[in-house]
Amino acid sequence: MENFQKLNRLKAVLADAGQTNKWLAEQLGKAPVTVSKWCTNTSQPDLQTLAKISDLLNIDIRELLVSKQPK
Repeated sequence: MENFQKLNRLKAVLADAGQTNKWLAEQLGKAPVTVSKWCTNTSQPDLQTLAKISDLLNIDIRELLVSKQPK
């Protein structure tokens, strides 16, 4: 299996919101397999889609991204 760089936190954010990949796919009009790839960091949503996701989940868009800054 390839080693994908973890760029988004979509899986964790959906879990925190009590929502599923299927729900998000329906809200965005995307295939469930597409959302699954985003959740596993196999592929990434574009910025416009990230903005829609942050609106749907009522969170700051930055919460969807993996920070490279030490906390």
